[in-house]
Formats: sequence, C-alpha cells, structure tokens
Amino acid sequence: MPWYFYLALKQLFPSGRKFPFFTAISVLGVALGVGLLVVVTSVMGGFGYEIRRMIVETEGEVQVKSQGLISDADKLVEQIERVPGVEAATPYASGVLMIVHSGRPAYPAMRGLDLATVGRVVNLDHYLRLGSFDDLDDDSVVLSSELARTLGVTVGNTLEVYSPLMIERLRSDELFLPREVRIVGILEIGHQQLDSSMLYCTLRLAQDLYGLGGSVHGINVRAKSGIMEDELAARLNAAALPPGVQAFSWMDSFEEFLWVLNLEKGMIFFLLLFIVIVAAFSVMSSLLISVVRKTREIGLLGALGARASGVAACFCVQGILIGFFGTLVGLALGFGALAVRNDVVLAIARVTQREEALRRFYQFSNLPAHTVLSDIMLIVALTLMISLLAGLIPAWRAARLKPVEAFRNE
Repeated sequence: MPWYFYLALKQLFPSGRKFPFFTAISVLGVALGVGLLVVVTSVMGGFGYEIRRMIVETEGEVQVKSQGLISDADKLVEQIERVPGVEAATPYASGVLMIVHSGRPAYPAMRGLDLATVGRVVNLDHYLRLGSFDDLDDDSVVLSSELARTLGVTVGNTLEVYSPLMIERLRSDELFLPREVRIVGILEIGHQQLDSSMLYCTLRLAQDLYGLGGSVHGINVRAKSGIMEDELAARLNAAALPPGVQAFSWMDSFEEFLWVLNLEKGMIFFLLLFIVIVAAFSVMSSLLISVVRKTREIGLLGALGARASGVAACFCVQGILIGFFGTLVGLALGFGALAVRNDVVLAIARVTQREEALRRFYQFSNLPAHTVLSDIMLIVALTLMISLLAGLIPAWRAARLKPVEAFRNE
C-alpha cells in the first residue's frame, strides 16, 4: 500500500475512534445527494417505463396509420404479417363518443377492436377487473374503471351512445337515434388518465357509430421478441405499403410527450446534482482545515523526503475516499427509500387527507420506479469526479508547503 494512501486512511479514520465526526459529516453530505439522485432518477424513469409498458401492452409496438381511412384492412394485415419481425397485427377504429347513463354524460375515447385478432397483439385481458371480453359483441362495451365509477355503472348496466355521425345525419335531415349498449366488462390499466376516459367495443360497432363501412383508422402491430420498435417500423415502411400509409413506432407516436418527460428528468437530475456539489464544498473546507492544522506534519513529510506529488495525492485520496463511502451509503439510502416509497407517499397523503388529489395529479395508482444501470453509473462517476475535484485545492495547497516554511509557521 502506498504511504500516501495509508496516511489518508489514518487521517480520515484515526486509531481509537469508531467514526470521526468530520468524516461522518462529509460522508453523510455526499450520501444524501447520491440518495436523492437515485430516488429521483428512478422515479422519473419509472414514469417513462410504466408509460411504455402500458402503451405496448394496449397498443402494440408499432402502429400503421393512414392520412385518411384504410379501406382494405384484411389485405393490409396479411401484407404486414409477412414482414420479418412481425408477430401479429390487428385493425382498429378510434374516435370520441358521448355516453349517457341516468342523465349523466361522459365523453370517452373509443377504441374498436377486431375480436378475432386483437388477442394476438394486445393483452387487455390482463387489465380486466370485472366481466369478460368473451361477452363483448356488437351491442355491448367495456369501460375503464374510473369512467365506470364516475357514471355509477357496473357490469350489466346499459348506456346510450351518441356519435359524431348523428350531427352529420341531422345536417342531411336524417334521424339517427342513439345506440343502446350494455356493459360487459370493467377494465383498469393503472394510469388514471386512461382509466377515466376509455371505452372498448367491437370493430363493427365502431364502424357503425362513425359510418366507416369496412374501413379502419389504423393497424396495431406486435413485434417478435428481440426486435426493436424503430427497426420494425423501418421494415414496414420499406415493405411497399399503400400510398399515404406509414408505420410509426410507439416512440414516434408519443415523441413530444417522451421528450418532455426526458427533459424533466434531465433538469431535475441537473438541479439535484448541486446537492452533491455543495457537499463537495463541505469536503473541501474540511480538508483545507486539515491542511492548516497539520502544517507541521506536512513539513515533516517534506523533510523526510516525501515528494510534493505524494503529499498532494494524500489529500486527493481523502476526497476520493469520502466520495466513495458517501456513494455507497447514498446508494443504500436511495434504494431503501425506493423500497418504501409507496408506503411513505400514501402515509403522507392520509395524514394530509389528499389521497384522491394524489391519484389525480400523479396519474398512476402507485408511484412507479425503474432504475437504469446507466443512470446509476453516471451518478457514481459524477460523484467520484466531484469528490476528486474537492480534494484538488487542499492537495495543491499542501503540495506548495516548503518544509522550512512549514516549521517556521509553527
């Protein structure tokens, strides 16, 4: 072991003391910054991860859309499924409806499903809480959970459905009566915005409500395992799709939202990094004080033949060691906080009586968290680098001390 490394350890952890006070404060300051960075990056990453999971499980990795309507959907589905990397495809129709139950209106987003093929692409059965998709027919619908709660309905109740086609028919002096449907299922995805505004029905019912005939609005595509979304979208676009028809990965479809989410994550990471920087200034201050207090010892090292680089390395090593131990403690604190995050958040919500507000504004039933290895490596690297920089000024000052001057100052 080099002498400067041994001396750095002895100065941080002197013999006869369990844990020196100044070392503990320095390590704790770094640990708090690292812990906060771990928690925040994991939670922000959790939002993105959960959104991706929900989109892929309910929409598929790729969507094929047209500038207008897709008329020959069955032929296009067969063409898409022949493209390498495609697991399955299913057509869909979408739009907005008005539904009424006992005089209470709601305006959900509609999704018309092809029951023969939808099960091979999306996994809506996983989110079904009441009823069954096996009971879904052209005279029934499945509602999202919050929408059903808002209307006060459950499986077996009926709804009146109004579509934009009614307005078009009225302009032509035609009478188009609302469609009465029964509820055969309640679905809960876990995202409050989706759970409060979704209605699922058969593709034929959606086509009737919007007057589409045999046309559809798009096709959802499931990728085979190991195939990236962008790669599959590129293959589909190169497969001579009909004019005006283009494939988009889920990231392309939600590009603006994901950009905002990544921007928020980056800005919060940048701001919280200042906590580690402040802790580094604390480390630097304590090391500078150590240089002043140990001027005689530093002079003695020089008199014994120690080089200036070795003296400087002694204080740089102290900064790195404080950063290293602070990082270890901070990682433990961060992952420990993530383990109990939902309990803590819900406890605070109960005490403040804001449980409903928490669900509404967080948009998730639980506070999500997803830790990415690259984020942790970045936190560790930046913390160690900042800790090293914190030791450079004390090291530079100690290296400049001449033995004669050091003894004279004493």
